[in-house]
Amino acid sequence: MGEQNVLFTLLSCLFFIAILGIWTYKKTKGANSTTEGYFLAGRGLSGGFIAGALILTNLSAEQMVGLNGQSYGANMTNMAWEVTAIIAIVIMTLILLPRYLGGAFTTLPQFLRDRYDEGVRRLAVLLFMLGYVLVTIPSTLYSGALAVMQLFDVPGLFGISETQAIWLMVWVIGIIGAVFAIFGGMKAIAVSDTFIGIGLLLVCTLIPAIALFQLGDGSLMEGFKIISTNNPEKLNAVGSSTDSVPFLTIITGMIWANLFYWGTNQYAIQRTLGAANLAEGQKGVLYTGFFKLLVPIFMMVPGIIAFHLYGGDLNPVDLAFPTLVANILPWYLQGFFLVVLLGAVFSTFNALINSAATMFALDVVQPLKPTISDEKLLSLSKWFGAVLALISFCVSPLLMYAPDGLWELIRRFTGFFNIPVIAVVLIGIFAKRVPAIAAKIAIIFHVIVYYMLLWGTDHLFGFKVDINYIHIYGILFVTEVAMMLIIGKFAPSKEAWNFTPKPKVDMQPWKYALCVSVILLGLMVGFYIVFSPIGLAYTDGIVSPYFWPALLGLAVVTGILAFISVKKWNAKYSSYVKKQVTQVKVDKSNFSA
Repeated sequence: MGEQNVLFTLLSCLFFIAILGIWTYKKTKGANSTTEGYFLAGRGLSGGFIAGALILTNLSAEQMVGLNGQSYGANMTNMAWEVTAIIAIVIMTLILLPRYLGGAFTTLPQFLRDRYDEGVRRLAVLLFMLGYVLVTIPSTLYSGALAVMQLFDVPGLFGISETQAIWLMVWVIGIIGAVFAIFGGMKAIAVSDTFIGIGLLLVCTLIPAIALFQLGDGSLMEGFKIISTNNPEKLNAVGSSTDSVPFLTIITGMIWANLFYWGTNQYAIQRTLGAANLAEGQKGVLYTGFFKLLVPIFMMVPGIIAFHLYGGDLNPVDLAFPTLVANILPWYLQGFFLVVLLGAVFSTFNALINSAATMFALDVVQPLKPTISDEKLLSLSKWFGAVLALISFCVSPLLMYAPDGLWELIRRFTGFFNIPVIAVVLIGIFAKRVPAIAAKIAIIFHVIVYYMLLWGTDHLFGFKVDINYIHIYGILFVTEVAMMLIIGKFAPSKEAWNFTPKPKVDMQPWKYALCVSVILLGLMVGFYIVFSPIGLAYTDGIVSPYFWPALLGLAVVTGILAFISVKKWNAKYSSYVKKQVTQVKVDKSNFSA
């Protein structure tokens, strides 16, 4: 890229960032004067803003780089992390969200304090903080830095080594993001995410389209034909035991990992906790499901196209997407791509810092100093966010030494905290006499045993446990649930826990929540039909003879269930929600909707 093109790219990037900053400032002016305003956007978010914030929090350079790297190096099996998230999204929408909004919780640890005790809350906060600062925030910054470095040849531009370039990019991106995260608050994140989300959709549509056009020598259809007939196994999402995501892991460990993220992970659910009412919250979560289904097309197919364009010799595999973008995207669009890429990084980074600051303020400081003023609490939370950001800047560049690619590393390390949290939450909701000590034992047991099964036996005793780490998720989830139930059986709490509803918003469910949930589940199955040996991974043509009958049968079943949900299930579901979360009279004057 010539000097003039680089200058144009940087100036156009700054132009778009300036527009975003001005628009966000005008939309959020005066919204951050209270903790509820700063952390939950004043409980006034609509479904559209929630969906935009959720998907941008979830999708970052981590996915762009990591998922494309996995499809380039292997096949589509890592699609499972995205597509089967629909199951967790539906459970969050229909079961967990009414509980959270009905209890007017601001953080998940608050719910754990309400259900168990202060000790469980502190353990949960510790798990989240360690996970954020050692895994999630560093991976977000590192993947963004890698993409920018490859796109602009930063080492060549500044005459520095690749290692130095990574450190430079991490700190530059991190400092800009930290300023926005610390001073912006939740509403600023939600507003800017909607803007960036539109740009992300445009960019993620353009890149595979241009790449297919180039692969097919000027023909999109020819490019599509090449990837579906040459090495069609690359399009297979039904993983075998030798793949990084065997198909059976979907029902053993992945369902719980996804449910942790969409149902209990603070930086994801915090967007929904700011909903204007239950209906808007449910809309926002379900809309996000449709975007999740597009992720394999936007963030995995380009990796397969890169394989066909450049062969399989890129090392590490995480270079696949940055290389593709650098080679195919016209110079006049690279500034727009850069602002979207940075926006996606900032979005996830901002959300993580904001959520960590929220937990620090409301789950650490406030319990110790109940009379502290909002102003002082906000000030302390911002200082904490700054310190957390600085630590993550130092950890991020170390991820360049990950041997199996960024995506695989992140999934393995999140196993330290995702499974115990979701196990403790589910048992807390559905087993009302399980005591707090059971949750504490399960959390401590998990951290120790998970380390031993993945790394400890090899480090300490010289042998490896040859079980896929996602299966280990499932094994430990079942083990920890059983442990808590056994403790609850032989040493139950003196009194059964009862959920105390205290909603601050209208709790009437969205009338199409069940119908849209059914449609999303049908589409999830449809994606597995498309990316399977009877679909695009068929070895004797583009698709097998069973492909269209399978899709038609699925469409008929989905349509029937969606119709029944509207006609028969809606009324029952509304009664269920009313019974669960509106057992006390709600003062309509408190509604923010």
